[in-house]
Amino acid sequence: MKNTTHLILGMLALTFGVEVKAQIQLPSVFSDGMVLQQNSKVAVWGWGNPSETLMILSGWNPGDTVRTVVDNQGRWKAEVPTGRAGGPYTLEVKGGNDSRKVSDVMLGEVWLCSGQSNMEWSANMGIMNGEQEVKQAACPSVRIFHNPKQGADTPQTDCRTKWEVATPESMRKTSATAYFFARYLTEHLKVPVGILVSAWGGTPAEVWTPADIVEKDEILSKNKLKDYPWWPIKPGVLYNQMIHPLVPYQIAGCIWYQGESNHENAPSYARLVSKMVEAWRKDFGWDFPFYYVQIAPHTYGAKNNTPALLREQQELMLGQVKNTAMINISDLVENVKDIHPRNKRAIGERLACLAMDKVYGQFTGAYESPRLHEARVVKRNLEVTLEGNFNTLHSTTKKVTGLTVVDGTGKQVTVNARLKGKTLQIPLRGLKAPYQVYYCFDEATIGSLRTDTGMPVLPFRTEKIEVK
Repeated sequence: MKNTTHLILGMLALTFGVEVKAQIQLPSVFSDGMVLQQNSKVAVWGWGNPSETLMILSGWNPGDTVRTVVDNQGRWKAEVPTGRAGGPYTLEVKGGNDSRKVSDVMLGEVWLCSGQSNMEWSANMGIMNGEQEVKQAACPSVRIFHNPKQGADTPQTDCRTKWEVATPESMRKTSATAYFFARYLTEHLKVPVGILVSAWGGTPAEVWTPADIVEKDEILSKNKLKDYPWWPIKPGVLYNQMIHPLVPYQIAGCIWYQGESNHENAPSYARLVSKMVEAWRKDFGWDFPFYYVQIAPHTYGAKNNTPALLREQQELMLGQVKNTAMINISDLVENVKDIHPRNKRAIGERLACLAMDKVYGQFTGAYESPRLHEARVVKRNLEVTLEGNFNTLHSTTKKVTGLTVVDGTGKQVTVNARLKGKTLQIPLRGLKAPYQVYYCFDEATIGSLRTDTGMPVLPFRTEKIEVK
């Protein structure tokens, strides 16, 4: 009889295109220990028997019942209002003959955390002060939804994992950057924080972008990606399995740490990630904050200075995509031969300081690096002025390092500079116009310029500067 029932259900699915599920079901992102975005209307969805009316009851608002009807495809979705942070609560979905209850539900802040290996990197892989950090990782107000590394050729509806409370055991196997980001937020906001971790080392941004966007773009479709046995390179495959099943879970924003695997196609990186962000925002239903890490100095051995061009593209995104911001971590690199900076706590907390300021309106620490504003010739000096939230510059070494000038004859000279407020004054003795100034514009140089807030200066190159 059991086999006959399964056969009939299968035939119905083929005949009517119904997505058959056994009575009421919820995707795994709705599971015990979850965090829902506070003070919002959150989407709750799943599967059930077509045409059945369902009731959704929330422990934080017991007097309010939300009703929805399962559609002809066996799917349902409803909007459930949440209140201010708190918990634990329950969330229950009831039908005529079935129900599903989720326990230990917290209301707080939810962030998507994605990228390649530097986002995936866990304490198990080796981080600064790793064992000490693991021992201190009992943090019940941080909840982790760690997506398994899987790809799919078509968009999927579930990702088969569960929420976990931050413990030494769960912390050591998830993204260290994401964990430290969440821990900083919960310590300063005094609310639960949930992180949706979808990261896979070595992956180019194409795999996180819907395939049709890449394949239909006249520039992106021509990019060549190196094939490796350890990670996928086919456009869309990780979007399908590691992002799409989370849609439209309500999030406060996204942190992104990726770019190293795209440096060989650097000129189109801003275009690619801009389109990826646009697609994700369309899926999640709003222009959520998208904050990211500029790739760190590393000895790639690359041709045509592509890592520097990639960093330049990452900075260009700031002016192309609204509600974005970037941190620089060159000051946190201990070994340029290691593509994985190990001070993940400082990286996660710098991202958290950014979110605290931009999203939550609380300045808790410096995070912003100065950018190039203008460069001009004044008398016999090049004056390069930076912009940003700082007052003065200083050098961590006696002479400024990382600074070069190329003159009109093609002569390249390593130069020092006098520092005055936000301006670098570079003497022009022995150099002929026009001039170009470069700061850390190569693959691995760590410059010595810092602000009075302790932040490193973004790498830059100027246009050719003529004498007026």
